[in-house]
Amino acid sequence: MTRILAIETSTNACSAALWADGGVAARRFEPMVRGHAERLMPMVAEVMAEAAAEARDLDLVAVTVGPGAFTGIRVGLAAARGLALAAGVPCLGATTMETMAWAADPRRLLLVALDSKRDDLYVQVFGADRAPLAEPAAVAPADLGPMIERICPADAEIGLAGDAAARARDLLAPLGRTCRTTDAALPDAADLAALAAARWRPGDRPPAPAPLYLRPPDAVVPTNGGRLRP
Repeated sequence: MTRILAIETSTNACSAALWADGGVAARRFEPMVRGHAERLMPMVAEVMAEAAAEARDLDLVAVTVGPGAFTGIRVGLAAARGLALAAGVPCLGATTMETMAWAADPRRLLLVALDSKRDDLYVQVFGADRAPLAEPAAVAPADLGPMIERICPADAEIGLAGDAAARARDLLAPLGRTCRTTDAALPDAADLAALAAARWRPGDRPPAPAPLYLRPPDAVVPTNGGRLRP
């Protein structure tokens, strides 16, 4: 029996899930703008206890690597690496976009659009088979329409997921595109666990997950030893 612990902290939610016996055995999901670092480990303990599992029972730890909030991405990656090291198991990374696409209705193209906390949007387009049609990108509002026109057939219906889905729908409205928003607003560790179970096989040693940042952080460490320039 494969047991996978999945954690997600890269967006405005914190979640943890344990996959066992071919399905999600325990799950916690809480919307939050901040506080991921304080809530994550108690959440992990809760799902492990509910599933009657211990660290030595795990086969894999999975984590989202972004795009998303810089602090949240770092929190998740640090926790996942530490948990995998303690359990002596591999650590698999997947993007927030892949995680959301995995759970979406596969009957249409999908645009995942996430709030970047700036004017632009984090976006990625997936085909009906959930294969990516483009790399994840930070896109200015004026550039979203041309990107969709370039990637998606003119008559294709597009599903919209993510916490910026409504904004993306409004930006695409002038194109006359048929767009349908979904209920999926934020990535969920339960979907990540299912994705990891499909992607990973016992004995696989995936590369160490690395953060996916689509733009520089808002705060930059000074290069002059922290002294203010005159």
